[in-house]
Amino acid sequence: MKLTARLLIEHYKLLVVGGGAGGCAIASKFVKALPKGSLAVVDPAKFHYYQPGFTLVGGGLMKKQDLTKNQSDVIPSGAVWINDGVNKFVPGKNLIVLNDGREIAYDFVVIATGLELRYDLIEGFPKALDTPGISSIYHPQYVEKTYKELQTFKGGTAIFTFPNAPIKCAGAPQKICYLSEEYFRETGIRDKTKVIYVTSLPKIFGVEKYAKELNKIVQARNIVVNNRQALKKVDTESKIATFDILDENSQPTGKEQSLQYDFLHVAPPCSPIEALRKAAAEKSPLTDEKGWVKVDPKTLQGVEYKNVFAIGDCAGTPNAKTAAAVASQFKTLRRNLDAAMNNKTLNNEYDGYASCPLVIDKKHVILAEFNPQGPLETFPWDQSKPSRLSYLMKRYLMPPLYWHGLVKGRWNGPGTYRKIFHLGMKK
Repeated sequence: MKLTARLLIEHYKLLVVGGGAGGCAIASKFVKALPKGSLAVVDPAKFHYYQPGFTLVGGGLMKKQDLTKNQSDVIPSGAVWINDGVNKFVPGKNLIVLNDGREIAYDFVVIATGLELRYDLIEGFPKALDTPGISSIYHPQYVEKTYKELQTFKGGTAIFTFPNAPIKCAGAPQKICYLSEEYFRETGIRDKTKVIYVTSLPKIFGVEKYAKELNKIVQARNIVVNNRQALKKVDTESKIATFDILDENSQPTGKEQSLQYDFLHVAPPCSPIEALRKAAAEKSPLTDEKGWVKVDPKTLQGVEYKNVFAIGDCAGTPNAKTAAAVASQFKTLRRNLDAAMNNKTLNNEYDGYASCPLVIDKKHVILAEFNPQGPLETFPWDQSKPSRLSYLMKRYLMPPLYWHGLVKGRWNGPGTYRKIFHLGMKK
């Protein structure tokens, strides 16, 4: 039976701020090890989504209802669920302030607040999402609208954007581009459609091994790729999208390009949540200047505050921001947090692993696995090649692995399997 906030004692041995994948994994792992009532999860959401599946919802291959659970069913039994958001972090006093003004104290805190979708940074948004021809698989409210827009699209110019900012699941903007282009072919309107993928990046994907294969795909499917451009403004009345042209340092050059659209899919800029941005504005040593939680990228322990840890998208680590990264971080964090609680040395290190199953059509996936140094693949074959098996894993294996493995604190990522498949020759 879950305890409610009415029984809250205002102080916890372990406070988990954020009830997403990382927060639930940590809470599930520690709630049984700590005394009853000494672990709380702070999260304002009513629903918990399997967000990696949103691409497939947008492409008409899954239903959002199949990727949704009540948050109350995902918070582990025995944890106190504080159904409110954090307004302010006060790490110097070992407490947070909630949106309702309550102060919650802790001995240790894990910050797992994820990212905030910043449609507001695009002029003309977010109201544009309610207009015909515009969609975004990133927002739970609009993910189903994407497929509805595809069904009513009769041809013209279809534009898919990638922002000039950090973003969760950086492969998703081109995944929905590929699924949409396939849909246009299946419905007989591809010859009447120009497909454009506009990205702020200098190339289609950050890891060269996968970029080479993806370049072959966009060329074969006649998808136009515009590099070093970022969506700045949308005029829904004239259906014109305006892009900043960027320099080699990803800074606006002052030049712009405007494109008329008939279908526009927007991947929003993302940022840390407002409470972390406030900390950055106040020059708190909790975060860097942009609001990312300042942690050692290997141990995930706070640089300034040793009773602070972070996991997932909010952490100031150089890895790609994916659910797969959370799983590998969880393996490191659960061990190091336990060590810190018991005054022991932190000996476990996160290797920067992340994964992005790049859905290129309804039957094939390029299973990109990597860290900042390059590919870090699990299976003993070339994963840059489109694979039917990888698609089946993406569609049928990964959702239950998330619900029954990761959020329950039972999945540490594929590191062990990688060693087995490569006969122990890879870390």
